[in-house]
Amino acid sequence: MSSQNKILQGLAIPHTALISVIFCLMVLSFPTGAYLVFNSEIGDDITYEYPMDSLSIFLAGIGFEVPVKFELGDGFVVIWCTYLILFTAAIFGPKKNFVAVLQSMISEVRYKIQDNYIVTVIKWFSILVIVSGSIISVQEFIGISVEQPEAPNQLIQFFDISLAPIIEEFGFRVVLIGLPLFTLYSHKSSFKFLVKSLWWPWQNLRNVNMKKALLLIVIVGVLFGAAHIFSDEAWSAGKLAQAIASGIIIGWVYFRYGLVAAILIHWATNYFVFSYGYIVADINQISIGDAFSHSLLNTLELMLIVTGIISVTVLVLNYVYSKRHTLEA
Repeated sequence: MSSQNKILQGLAIPHTALISVIFCLMVLSFPTGAYLVFNSEIGDDITYEYPMDSLSIFLAGIGFEVPVKFELGDGFVVIWCTYLILFTAAIFGPKKNFVAVLQSMISEVRYKIQDNYIVTVIKWFSILVIVSGSIISVQEFIGISVEQPEAPNQLIQFFDISLAPIIEEFGFRVVLIGLPLFTLYSHKSSFKFLVKSLWWPWQNLRNVNMKKALLLIVIVGVLFGAAHIFSDEAWSAGKLAQAIASGIIIGWVYFRYGLVAAILIHWATNYFVFSYGYIVADINQISIGDAFSHSLLNTLELMLIVTGIISVTVLVLNYVYSKRHTLEA
């Protein structure tokens, strides 16, 4: 076995173990979120029967309200089922199932994470956590804080947080990245090919100029960040850099790995993380801010950081080895 394979195999064992644990926590977040909406008291006097009279939509970076009436619980069920369907499909595709990819990482030292959506999601989500955490740490060191918008009610906030990945991925990634790339690089004009290209640009569009694609991803990432501080329910200005970085990472994932991966990474940053935050807050009767200092959330963050470090290391090693192989050839 070459030194390259030995190093990668040594990393694969803890990497696959961490990915497996995070995967299990993601699975458990589904019943956790349902419990929060239908059985917890995070909403105080507001319950799942609360009437909603509008839906906030982001399209091409522009926010507007769609007048539609529904009960919060009904809306949450639709959102929850959408994520469950995407998550279940992601376990088995696009090429190999979750377990098969983990097995190949250990036994064959093959880091083809693109063969499974879940592995892709956990890898890039953990990298996003590292990048975001680094930005926040630097900002706090120089006195720039990140403050969340005040929510009128925690149950409504959890609903909005759960809905955001679907709305924002279509509004930013599909409309502002997928459509321009299709316009520039499509070799067919059928509606079916349009849908396929928007679903997974890298897989379906030919001869894409990578520099132009990356520039577009960065521009949309900047718009994504700006939307977080200039919207009606805006974060503090300290959120800008972190949101831009997140937008760029998710934009790259959308382009390279498809819409399913992009939505699920955004789902992980919102629903997955906050479901544990709110359940800790509900059980311990503390604020959501204090909940993120709880040992459970700290442990989750630590696992994601270690997973991210290993993921970045593997990326760098594969890049170095591929360059070396090219030079030797």
